[in-house]
Amino acid sequence: MSLIRRADVYDPFSLDLLDPFHGFPFGSGSSSIVPRTSSDTTAFAGARIDWKETPEAHVFVADVPGLKKEEVKVEVDDGNVLQISGERNKEQEEKSDTWHRVERSSGKFLRRFRLPDNAKTEQIKASMENGVLTVTVPKEEAKKPDVKPVQITG
Repeated sequence: MSLIRRADVYDPFSLDLLDPFHGFPFGSGSSSIVPRTSSDTTAFAGARIDWKETPEAHVFVADVPGLKKEEVKVEVDDGNVLQISGERNKEQEEKSDTWHRVERSSGKFLRRFRLPDNAKTEQIKASMENGVLTVTVPKEEAKKPDVKPVQITG
């Protein structure tokens, strides 16, 4: 796994878009009434990632089963776009094999998230354990407003 910083890249498609087919039986994220073939990579292409915010950081958790940390990239693009990508290779097929079902997907995935202004992108940490990638982006401390007492006259 590597952390790469890139700058001066404009990508108008840098954010994830809403999947209009999410929840439909033929959509990209659910079981399908149309049988998947081994060349169909849509299930892995949309790797599922949770993003939560704590008082100290933004935490991204991604399920990437079967991948080694060397097969996953965590990058910061254009100063504040977090990009998580990787690839699961297709299993070798032998001519003597008879496949009864192919449900596990292979292929590349790429997810991008525009980070808020309070993200400390120079202090990002990433770890991977048991097929779960955790990326922690620390936040700057919120500035407390200066409160000055005002004398009441009258």
